[in-house]
Amino acid sequence: MCKTNPAYCTVFGTITDRTMRVSYTNIWYYCLWLKDFRLHFPRATSFATHAYKRFTGHLVTTLISRNRGDLLLLEQWENSPSYHTKMSAEPVRVLVTGAAGQIAYSLLFGIAKGDVFGKDQPITLILLDITPMLPVLDGVVMELQDCALPLLREVIPTDKEEVAFKDLDAAILVGSMPRREGMERKDLLKANVAIFKSQGAALEKYAKKTVKVLVVGNPANTNCLIAAKSAPSIPKENFSCLTRLDHNRARSQVAMRCGVPATQVKNVIIWGNHSSTQYPDVHHCKVNMAGSDLACFAAVKDDDWLKGAFISTVQQRGAAVIAARKLSSAMSAAKAICDHMRDIWSGTPEGEFVSMGVYSSSNSYGVAEDLIYSFPVHIKDKQWKIVDGLAINDFSRGKMDATAAELVEERDTAVTFLSA
Repeated sequence: MCKTNPAYCTVFGTITDRTMRVSYTNIWYYCLWLKDFRLHFPRATSFATHAYKRFTGHLVTTLISRNRGDLLLLEQWENSPSYHTKMSAEPVRVLVTGAAGQIAYSLLFGIAKGDVFGKDQPITLILLDITPMLPVLDGVVMELQDCALPLLREVIPTDKEEVAFKDLDAAILVGSMPRREGMERKDLLKANVAIFKSQGAALEKYAKKTVKVLVVGNPANTNCLIAAKSAPSIPKENFSCLTRLDHNRARSQVAMRCGVPATQVKNVIIWGNHSSTQYPDVHHCKVNMAGSDLACFAAVKDDDWLKGAFISTVQQRGAAVIAARKLSSAMSAAKAICDHMRDIWSGTPEGEFVSMGVYSSSNSYGVAEDLIYSFPVHIKDKQWKIVDGLAINDFSRGKMDATAAELVEERDTAVTFLSA
């Protein structure tokens, strides 16, 4: 056929060149393409049908020839769970706000390629930003398209909340008003209350009641509280804010101090606010060294560092990044967002806990009610549970209370703007 029709030769030659480099996880895409090709090119039906059947057969061998008869061998198991999930699963609808910004630029690829919601879970990405940023957003959309990611079913850029929040499964609220030179904290709170009140109302009106909401934009804890209060029919347990970046920073600092990979450090805790008052706590942390789990204080062997420089380093890490690169954290923030949402979707390992800002209602640590406060949590079946029963010494109690006091002050100020 290719000898008699150059158009067909070009089309199937392109398939040959591209599939020479494709992984088995992408073969399903070509199956769909070939199936569609048969409908649009009737004269190629014999060849396309043959190729389609071969692609989808039981441990197939597909031979596509071009020019001198170059051969491409592809194997695909029929009825593989991965294959059929990708073919038939309903896409998860995921919103990212502030989608033209630098955090989103680092975040979107990980979501779209399956790092968060699963390697077999199709994704529809909805990207929301303010109207002046739409031309930039168009460029982001083009890059996502050019990645040719098999799980990414659709990308929807918009500046309209009624479009962005429709039927959401997950909402990652990155966009917020940044603090500008000369701006007082109460002015920052006022501006962000307006944003998150509006987005909370949009969640209430348009999103699924099962939507999982992660607030990243600062002040993240209080912004999350405002969004949750503005969406009264969505369970408060569905809202959380990002302190996983602080958690990862603490974990990394301990790992570097002990000379082990970060994966060998577990159960650090970030208590309280995502601010300089946060309390990175390692009293319940374990470090695996030479195959044995040691208490963090025993592994580090430097109590003064753990109670001093370690805490201040984690608390001030964001400012240090800004001072060094003249921009706020983006790559590490995106990684932390992926970690946070992946754990919500897939759960935490047995015996391990992670940090996230969640509702303080009925906690066992004496933290005031009606706050979004960072606690250690277990996650199972997409539901978090605060880890109870951890011993709290006087040193920790003082720092936990200090960060709670800051959150109470923020909440009380923000609520006055919410009712205005």
